[in-house]
Amino acid sequence: MNHAIPSHRRPLRYAIIGGGMSGLLAGIKLKERGEDDFTIFEKAEAIGGTWRDNRYPGVACDTSAHSYTFSFAPNPDWSSYFAPGGEIRQYFERLVSRYGIAPHLRLNTQVTACDWREDHWRVTTADGSSLDVDVVIAASGVLHHPNIPEIPGLDTFSGARFHSAQWDDGEPMEKRRIGVIGNGSTGVQLVSALAGTAAHLVHFQRTPQWIMPCTNRKFTEAEKQEFRTDPAKLEAARNDPAAVARRARFTAAIIDAQSPELLEIQEEAERNLDQSVRDPALRELLRPDYRAACKRLVFSEDYYQVVQQPNVTLAMGGIERIEPSGVRMADGTFHELDVIVLATGFKTNQFIRPTQVKGVDGRLLDDAWAPNPTAYYAVCVSGFPNFFMLNGPTGPVGNFSLTDIAERQWGYIDQLIDELRAGHCVAISPSPEAHAEYDRQREEASRETVFASGCKSWYLDAAGVPQIWPWSYAHFIEVMREPCLDDFVLRRSLTPA
Repeated sequence: MNHAIPSHRRPLRYAIIGGGMSGLLAGIKLKERGEDDFTIFEKAEAIGGTWRDNRYPGVACDTSAHSYTFSFAPNPDWSSYFAPGGEIRQYFERLVSRYGIAPHLRLNTQVTACDWREDHWRVTTADGSSLDVDVVIAASGVLHHPNIPEIPGLDTFSGARFHSAQWDDGEPMEKRRIGVIGNGSTGVQLVSALAGTAAHLVHFQRTPQWIMPCTNRKFTEAEKQEFRTDPAKLEAARNDPAAVARRARFTAAIIDAQSPELLEIQEEAERNLDQSVRDPALRELLRPDYRAACKRLVFSEDYYQVVQQPNVTLAMGGIERIEPSGVRMADGTFHELDVIVLATGFKTNQFIRPTQVKGVDGRLLDDAWAPNPTAYYAVCVSGFPNFFMLNGPTGPVGNFSLTDIAERQWGYIDQLIDELRAGHCVAISPSPEAHAEYDRQREEASRETVFASGCKSWYLDAAGVPQIWPWSYAHFIEVMREPCLDDFVLRRSLTPA
C-alpha cells in the first residue's frame, strides 16, 4: 500500500498525549508513513509510562515477554519468559532511538486542555503554551493515577510510606518490618520479592485472590543467540502455541461464566492452592469465595510458598486504622512496622483526565463520560472529532497483550485518519446512534462474563456492570480490521454544502 500523503492535501498535524507504549507506537507509525508533524507530550521526565513509574522490587509483566513486543520490533534478548519491568522500559527506550522519536518528545509537559475549534484542536500545556493540531491521539493509558486508600491515620505513620508506583529508591528494605497493603499482581510480586530480606513482612488482604501457577524460566544464552540469528525462531517465540492456546482458553472462559474453559481454570487455581499450602487454616484463609477470573487473575510461581515462611504474616480482613508505629486491624490485632507499601492499584476510570477536553459546541468530555467513561470500540467518542484513543475505555485491557491491542487499534485509527489525509472530510467521529448502540451491545454482553459473576473489582462501574471488552479475541481482531464508515459522521467542510 502506498502511504504517501496526497499532494492536494496539506500534511496533518498531530498531538500525541502520553509517552508510554501506545504513544510511542503512534509516533513510530506516523514516522513510518513519512509524517513528521507530530509532538508526543509526556507529563513525566522520561518515556516508558507504567514501566517508568513502576520500578518496585519484583515488578514484571504477566504476559509472556515475546508477546509483549511490537510485531515490527521483536526482541531476541529478553532474559526470561516474563520480563522484568526494567527490561521492558529499556526496550521502549531503544525504540525511541531506533525510530528517531526523540526530536518529537516534549517531556515534563502536562497537557491541561484540548479544545475543538471547528476544524482543528488547540492543545494547551501547563506552562501556558498552546499548539494547533488536526488530530489528537490520547495515549495516556489506564494505570497512571495511583489509588491512595482512605485509611484512617494513614498520614500519622512515622515510618516510610509510599505507593508501589511511587517507589522510594532511597529507602532500605533489608531487615525491616514491612507491610504490603493490597494483593493484586503488584502486591503478590512485592511479597515474593521482599520476603527474602525483610526482618518480617505482613501482607494485608481484605479478600484473597486466586493464584494461577506459572514458571518464569530464564532464556539461555544459546536460545537468545538463536533468536538473534533465526527470525523464524523469534517469530515462533512471539506466537508460542502453548501461549496461544492459553489465550484462547482464557478468552472463552471470561466471556461465558458457564463455560467448560472457566471450569478448567477454576480447577487449576484450586489445585494450586490445595497442593501448595500445607496448613489447613492458612489454606482456607487464602481461598476466595468467588469464581476464578472474576477479578484479574494473578500469576505467581512462588507466592504460596513465600507466604508460608516464618517471617511472613497474612493479615486477612479490614484495617481499622494506621497508627504512628503500625497497623491496627478491625479485630484489634496490631502489627508494628517500619515501612508501609500501598499496592492498592490505580484509579482506572481517569484515562486522559485531568486534562479538560472540549468537543463540538464546547461539550466537556467529563460530561460525555458521566457516569462512566466510554468510547466507541474503545477508540473514539461521539461529539469529539479527530480525537482517537489507544487502550481507551471499554477496551480489552485485562484480556490480551496490550502491545497487540494497541497495534490493532492503531491500524483501525489510521484508516479513519486516511479520510482526513485524502481530503474526504475535515472532521470525523462516531455518530451518537452508533456509539450508543455499541454501548448497549457491550453492556448486554458484559453481564454474561465472569467479571459479573459476583466479586468486586476495578473492572466494575458503580452499578456493578463490567466496563471492559466482553467479546472474544477473534471478534476484536475482526472489528479492528476495518472501520464501518456508515457509523461515522464525516464533516466535509466548515460550512454546510
